[in-house]
Amino acid sequence: MENKKTLAAIRDFIINAEKSIKSAKKLLKDVLEDNNLSLETEVNLSTMWLNSYTSDDSKIIEWVFTWEEMLGSDWNKYPVPANYSSKSKLVQWDKLKLTIAWNGKMMYKQIAPIERSYITWLVVKEKDKYQVVSQWQTYDLLTAAVTHFKANIWDSITVIIPNWKQATFAAIDAVIPKEA
Repeated sequence: MENKKTLAAIRDFIINAEKSIKSAKKLLKDVLEDNNLSLETEVNLSTMWLNSYTSDDSKIIEWVFTWEEMLGSDWNKYPVPANYSSKSKLVQWDKLKLTIAWNGKMMYKQIAPIERSYITWLVVKEKDKYQVVSQWQTYDLLTAAVTHFKANIWDSITVIIPNWKQATFAAIDAVIPKEA
């Protein structure tokens, strides 16, 4: 009987803590917006506005796509299947939701894509890494994306990068057909 009371008290503490954190995040967001301030820097992958919760028997984690993994609202890093990020054209800083079902099945869903820019560059390969290089920045490409889009070295490709945010990774949007 004592264990049931202790477990109920722990559950109540957790619920109240989650409510307090959610309220504090909302207040902080309002104060920052009212004063034209931001806690995010260009290279900080903030998880401040993300949530974790449960629904039915599933755990749901909101996260920020960092390139080969995601940084969750619980501050843990989770792997992202390369074929999913390639086909979905995920861009660094996109916000997504991961649902982990009771049986361990993981389902991903994009909930807030970052503002994007589209640029055409050439594919290069440096030390087993596919990249695109501009005059001011080098972006890595996922090998799975290069394979999925059937791109080759020196092909012109259109890539997607975040607008107004520094990034190290570009998503492939399309391969530009070579002229005959």
